[in-house]
Amino acid sequence: MKSVLRGLLLPLGLLILLELYLRLTGLKTDSLSPPSDIVLALGEIILDGRLFILIGQTLAAAFGGLAIAGILGLVAGTAIGLFPTAGRIVFPTIEALRPIPSVATIPLVLLIFGFGYRLEIVIVAYAAFWPILILTESATRLIERGLLEVARLLGFGFWRILFTIVLPAALPRLVLALRLALGVALVVAVTVEIVINPQGLGYALMRSQEQLRPDLMYAMIFAVGLMGWGLNALMIRLERRLSPPAAHG
Repeated sequence: MKSVLRGLLLPLGLLILLELYLRLTGLKTDSLSPPSDIVLALGEIILDGRLFILIGQTLAAAFGGLAIAGILGLVAGTAIGLFPTAGRIVFPTIEALRPIPSVATIPLVLLIFGFGYRLEIVIVAYAAFWPILILTESATRLIERGLLEVARLLGFGFWRILFTIVLPAALPRLVLALRLALGVALVVAVTVEIVINPQGLGYALMRSQEQLRPDLMYAMIFAVGLMGWGLNALMIRLERRLSPPAAHG
């Protein structure tokens, strides 16, 4: 707790200095706002319920895309890890598609699905799929091959191997993959809302900028950052709980 408080001293000090500077100079600008006005704007959208609606819209799209990416990435990564020959066949395709930025798919996805949740979920799923696929494949390859051979000799099918061997053995790495993919999902969801999709925190952030409300714009940015920090902290705690004691000593 003390380390957290010490870490807050510098940003709080800078905010106080900014508040004093803007108040004493009377500087008016469309890009800066006194921290006290940002706090008031944040309180405004909390009290009228707007913030929770916007967070719900962004999280719905982010988690929807993450769920699709998680299922597809887990199955595909496990299959590639278990069957190296199949991996060598699909590897060129993966390496050709993976570098394509998710935002570059917006025009195509927009033509197919139009505005709304489906647009955002598909783009988020595309972006989050790759880290889950790669880390799942890596985790599967690190599993003792003899254990997998015994499972095959016992007649275990793909799905039984996945749920009885791969998932328990690779769970800490899979949680890491999910944590990385969650960060990607939030970034992409907010980006899509800023660029084209009229919903969620990203869209509200752009609207406040267009309305020349820097206090509200910074309040939205703070809400996005706080949401990401909170979700990442939860995933770190989950990762530590699932890791062997020696891994985090």
